[in-house]
Amino acid sequence: MREFLRQLRLLRYMSVSMCLATLLLLVVGILFVYSSCYISDDLPVRSLYKRQILWAVAGMGAYLLFAVADYRSLRRWSWWIYAGCLLLLVAVLFVGTTREGAQRWLTIFGFDVQPAEPAKLALIIVLSRRLGLPGMYYGEWRRLGSVLLLFFIPVLLILKQPDLGTAMVFAPMTFIMMYGAGVPLRMLGLIALVALLGVGCVLGAVFLPEKLGATPEAQARITAMTGLSDYQRNRIMVFFRADEDPLGAGWNKLQSEIAVGSGGLWGKGFRKGTQNILGFLPRTVAPNDFIYSVIAEETGFMGSMGIFVLFGTLFFGGFRAAMTARDKLGRLLCLGVVSMLFCHVFINIAMTVGLMPITGLPLPLLSYGGSFMIVVMAALGLMQSVHIRSRRVVY
Repeated sequence: MREFLRQLRLLRYMSVSMCLATLLLLVVGILFVYSSCYISDDLPVRSLYKRQILWAVAGMGAYLLFAVADYRSLRRWSWWIYAGCLLLLVAVLFVGTTREGAQRWLTIFGFDVQPAEPAKLALIIVLSRRLGLPGMYYGEWRRLGSVLLLFFIPVLLILKQPDLGTAMVFAPMTFIMMYGAGVPLRMLGLIALVALLGVGCVLGAVFLPEKLGATPEAQARITAMTGLSDYQRNRIMVFFRADEDPLGAGWNKLQSEIAVGSGGLWGKGFRKGTQNILGFLPRTVAPNDFIYSVIAEETGFMGSMGIFVLFGTLFFGGFRAAMTARDKLGRLLCLGVVSMLFCHVFINIAMTVGLMPITGLPLPLLSYGGSFMIVVMAALGLMQSVHIRSRRVVY
């Protein structure tokens, strides 16, 4: 008990700015999840904000637990955590629940869990362990190959579900961690070039067959070779062709842009966003993937800037924790968490304003969801653990 109380006292060394930004984002998320569905006739939808409060409380528990725990203990648990998440990713392919054409959820003790979410944090932990080995130099492809293998295994399993949006986060996250670990720029540049060529080939397979006069059947076969499902291909087509299927695949994108643009400087007011209230922005996506559209419509440009400031505070705090970390493991953990959060924030907001295809990625701490909420809070707690133990008095 004495040791437990001593560990709890370490919480006074947490970053106050990161704590406040996290709490404010949680409160904003709960308020606008409520706003996004409070007039719905569907009772389960109307109660989403209550469940969001429960997830926020559970997330705070994970936040404090990971902040108190010594991040250095992850060295001996990293491989077990990684292996456990891989088992969940395999299990979801066989016994997972299918929704909207994707098999991504497992029911565990009555709760729906999306294994791809904890897999992000597991990859951050195991890569920090691997790349943070003292005296290890990754200037040889033989050594870097083991790191890339750790990246490809979960990504391929997630693509099998299929969940392209979540898989997209793993690539920049791994790339930034390799850069932070000191992988030579020439090797990183070659990896980036291969990735860009791969993206170019996929886009070519989507658009060129139609341009070359291929039959619809041939176009479908070529698209299938890329691993893209029909709805993913449609989302890409809608992004590059604004007038493509505005009443179908392009509906959410169009209504989201209208919602964001109609907010003006100060917004229409809490629970007064017409795109949201009148149902033009579907209530099935407004509380999660398009929560930023609801916030932008009801709080306007100034409210949106406030969200950017809060996320910027978290990013700055994470980079500061990485800079002051006492070891390479702590630095890489912070870089991995910041890159994961930044990818989610950037991709989610970019898709709501029409700068990226619709991917279905949630907005951290704001979008409705349990698995992602707890994973994000645990990741933020890890950053706090690194920050706490960077203080000379507790190291």
